[in-house]
Order: sequence, then C-alpha cells, then structure tokens
Amino acid sequence: MKNIFKQTLYFRLLALVAVALAFTSLHANALDRTQIADTAENVTPILNGSTVANVMVKTADGSPVSLPALLMQKPSVIVFYRGGWCPYCSRQLAELKDIEQELVAEGYQILAISPETPEKLQAQKLQTEFAAQLISDAELNAIRSFGIGFYVPDETRKLYKDRMQIELSADTTERAVLPAPAIFITDTKGTVLFNYVNPDFKTRPSAALVLSAAKLVKQ
Repeated sequence: MKNIFKQTLYFRLLALVAVALAFTSLHANALDRTQIADTAENVTPILNGSTVANVMVKTADGSPVSLPALLMQKPSVIVFYRGGWCPYCSRQLAELKDIEQELVAEGYQILAISPETPEKLQAQKLQTEFAAQLISDAELNAIRSFGIGFYVPDETRKLYKDRMQIELSADTTERAVLPAPAIFITDTKGTVLFNYVNPDFKTRPSAALVLSAAKLVKQ
C-alpha cells in the first residue's frame, strides 16, 4: 500500500511539473521577463536553469540583503506569496510548516517572499512559529526579476483598500503590483532547479508535492 502511495505521489509530481512547464513554455520567447505583466495570466517567469538575479530585498527586521547572498547559505525553497492578508497564502504557508522539518533535514532553507513591508512581516511573524525566513520585497525587485509580477486592476486595488484596509505595493508608475503565487527551488549557486507558477491564486501545490520536488531535484 505504501509503495502504491509513493507511485501515485510521484506521478502527481510529474503532472505538476508538466503543468508548470506547459505554462512557462507559452512565454518561452518573451524578450524581457522583468517587465510587469498586464495580467496574472501573462507573467513570464524565469525557467529552470536560470540564475537568480542579484537583487536586494529586506529581512523582517528591515535589514537590506542581497537575495543571492541568502541563497548561498543553503539550497532554497522560495515561496512567493501575496501577503499575510491572503487566506490562500496563509493556508499554503501553514501546509509548508508541516513539512519544514523534513525540508530542513534535506538541507533546505525556506524563504517566503511577499511585497509586504518589513513592518507588516514583523506582525505576521508574531502570529506563527514557522521557521521560514519572511522576506520583504516591497520594492518589487525580486518579483520583477523572477518575472512573476502583474498589475492589479484599479477597481481591485480599491476593493482591497476599502474593504480590507490593504495598501498594495506599487511600482514607479504608481500602479499596484502583486506576484503570481510561485515556488522556486534553487541550489546554492542561485540556479533554478524547479519552478511552479500558477496565475490562479486559488490553486497551490500541496506540501507533499513540494517536498517530493525538493527531494527529486537533489538526485
């Protein structure tokens, strides 16, 4: 029975990879992946084999740090999420918490990156015992370099602000930006070994599949 479960999980992982590759292949000829897309469906994420760009982000205490410098420490599972206000993101992080010890045992660190400010991350950090490093990308450097940023329609931005008191991060054009939820697995050189990006913010890979992918790319 255990072997059947492992085989089923493996084939589900292959299907997940196939979906991710199919999505990214639609944009394989994009000239500039750092451009903010007009919609989540049109993001152009970096592909497996790409090297993470040397961009600056901030830790939850507000300290600036180079993203590659963080990745040099350990192989990394990088989770891009919209913010602590997003219930789908919170659920995903809660599920990843269940496998964090197994990821750590495999030698990984978990970096959870959102466009929220360090101040908001501090409040979020107090509400969880999750060992992941919460990273602020309020200036959108990482989101842009990974090719997963998209502009939020003005009416949606207003809805978030009026009903939920959420002020979304904006780029130099003053237009609000969010990341398409994504997971990247990298080695210590910053090379992308696995990526999953889905424009549907309600759809996230299961923690079991993330763990299987992390184990698979190490082989």
